[in-house]
Amino acid sequence: MKSTSKKSFYIIWGIRLIVSILFIFSGLIKANDPIGFSYKLVEYFDVFKLNFLNDYSVAIAIAICSLEIILGALLLFGFWSKKTIWGLLLLIIFFTFLTFYSAFFEVVTSCGCFGDAIPLTPWQSFTKDCILLILIAILFYYKEQIKPLIKDFYTQSILTTCVIVVSIGFGVYTYNFLPIIDFLPYKSGNNLPSLMTIPEGESIDEYETIYVLKNKETNETKKVGDKEYLQAEIWKDQSWEIVGDPETRLIKKGYQVPISDLIISDINGVDHTNEIIENPEYNLIIVAYDINSANQDGLKKLNNLAQSAAEEYRIRTVILTASTMQAVEKATNGLDLFSEIFFVDAIPLKSMVRSNPGLMLLKNGTVIKKWHFHILPSIQKLADKYLIEN
Repeated sequence: MKSTSKKSFYIIWGIRLIVSILFIFSGLIKANDPIGFSYKLVEYFDVFKLNFLNDYSVAIAIAICSLEIILGALLLFGFWSKKTIWGLLLLIIFFTFLTFYSAFFEVVTSCGCFGDAIPLTPWQSFTKDCILLILIAILFYYKEQIKPLIKDFYTQSILTTCVIVVSIGFGVYTYNFLPIIDFLPYKSGNNLPSLMTIPEGESIDEYETIYVLKNKETNETKKVGDKEYLQAEIWKDQSWEIVGDPETRLIKKGYQVPISDLIISDINGVDHTNEIIENPEYNLIIVAYDINSANQDGLKKLNNLAQSAAEEYRIRTVILTASTMQAVEKATNGLDLFSEIFFVDAIPLKSMVRSNPGLMLLKNGTVIKKWHFHILPSIQKLADKYLIEN
């Protein structure tokens, strides 16, 4: 057993706290939105040609999140310390490899380490994992010094079981009933039109166009930016000609609108985005990014809700999907749809509601409320709370 001084004891405890809290926090953030994390896993599966795992991405996402929480909690409690440290070490080595691969080869732009709560670039994620790897390596070296807070085996077993149940249960709950905390731009209370425009006074991205010039007489080549090219009036000098295609690069990043990719169009490609999201009245938005895999019972309940809302309160309901019209007709055959069909790219639809299908209530561009198809309100509850003005 390695001996440690009082100072070393506190250092080890400090590292233990940092590592355990980071793992618990990381696991909880991702478990809050397992579907969002599963989308990130699908990106990794595609990179490593593991697409056969796509159908299991949500289950794998919940398992990874739960493992992070469990290992973090066990480290904090000091239970089964050797096995826990080994688990943490193997997990962080795996994460470090993934983040390095993502950063070096630029294959996944965001690792999803802390979900949408704290977006990190690949290199930031890799740096974070390197620091954690060093801290866990220290704990591994001093693993004999990590003692349990509670020594009774029976109590340890009960607490561990509770941690496992709560960790898995949290991910399963949020998968079936939407995230507890919504970090996406379509969360309740947000005004969508305001998130699609650049506020007054904010700057936009600045780009520079680089030209490759060749001197016709000397064959000399040089690169110049578009500003220098115009200000120096190089274009007037007939001895220089532009060769190849100009290169455009970002020189200063400006304000990034939270919603930049939302375009709602009909089957003919006509844009209806403003008409729908700026509707001054209440309107229901059914989101089914993939109509083929949408829950059929959920579609039926949503259609019944749309019918009641239209007949009793003249509420407009639209379906937004990334599927084809043929797929929509096949999936809704026999439903006698009471909703208009519009088409949107799958990426914004996946951010609107973490449910397929899901429901949003909008009024004057503001998201009033969102529902998973498992917890849809009755028309009476919807009317009492929102549709009937008090």
